[in-house]
Amino acid sequence: MKTVYLDNAATTQIDDQVIDVMHTSMKNNYGNPSSIHQFGRKAKSAVETARKNIAKHFNVTANEIIFTAGGTEADNLILHNAVFNLGVKRIITTKIEHHAVLHTCYHLEKTHNILVEYVNLNEFGTIDTVHLEQLLSASKDKTLVSLMLVNNEIGNILDIDEVTEICKKNNALLHSDTVQAIGHYNIDLQKTPLDFMVASAHKFHGPKGVGFAFFRKGFGILPMLHGGEQEMGARSSTENVHAILGMEKALELAVSNLEKDQKEIGELKEYFISELKGFSKDIEFNGLSSDIEKSSYTILNVRFPFTNDMLLFSLDMAGIAISGGSACQSGSNKGSHVLREILNDTDADKTSVRFSFSKYTTKQEIDFVVNYLKENI
Repeated sequence: MKTVYLDNAATTQIDDQVIDVMHTSMKNNYGNPSSIHQFGRKAKSAVETARKNIAKHFNVTANEIIFTAGGTEADNLILHNAVFNLGVKRIITTKIEHHAVLHTCYHLEKTHNILVEYVNLNEFGTIDTVHLEQLLSASKDKTLVSLMLVNNEIGNILDIDEVTEICKKNNALLHSDTVQAIGHYNIDLQKTPLDFMVASAHKFHGPKGVGFAFFRKGFGILPMLHGGEQEMGARSSTENVHAILGMEKALELAVSNLEKDQKEIGELKEYFISELKGFSKDIEFNGLSSDIEKSSYTILNVRFPFTNDMLLFSLDMAGIAISGGSACQSGSNKGSHVLREILNDTDADKTSVRFSFSKYTTKQEIDFVVNYLKENI
């Protein structure tokens, strides 16, 4: 049976060159980076070289990068640190953030009386920047704004330059969950002065279980995990050397091929949109996902004009891997919190599917999916 993988927002196929780097590291870098003997020093040197190379891609220094087990840990580390170390009393976010941010905010609100406020959204999931300014100016309490750069379900791209200006004007700290953006867009942290951001390697053809948190220089870090003094004292636990080197390679490949991938994958997304519109005028698109300029070229969220709980299952049986929302909530039967927030009840009850693309996606695969939909819907 032919298989088609269109769930790249959940995770991506690991690149063969990344596998080669990790395989070599597993054979040769088996020392503990905290050990003082030559095997440990060799592993430590590899980790620190990777840290420097990753930092260069974002125009920051190596000591501003803290390796983690992925985006969720990085988000938690940043939000907890803002409260416990930097004195943040209020967090402003939206109700369509990833649960790594939302659930952490719920926890901090419940257990530490942190005020959590939510920016208004329009029906496309775009934030109301006037409301953001109103919220920021309404209180002098130290505030952290947390807004994702690319939404993982509808692909909306945040106007990060406007948001950074608003935060700067109101003396607010700014954190962005950039998991769906890193490896797909250039981010220069000198030109876009985020205070905190996060990455997860498996979103750009790297290994699972590794990522990083960016803390702008000058912000101290209190660890959530206590033990050794790894990661400059910010994150105890022996570094995952092989995964870190794999992430370094995956990011190098993503950055070096960025313009090519943006063009080719973007053209496939446009073609898919055109084909879907061609066979059903009743098909609609959630958020701004059909707007090539305002949404990620890797994500398309499609709303069909019916309710069919078996559609995802039938696509899977046909060999087509897609998602109804974030993979982190698969099996929860709660549906997409993002779509519930921005759609009216009628549209939210209709069947929506997230298709997400990568450098491995082909036109033939898009045609296969379109033909299946034509024949079975």
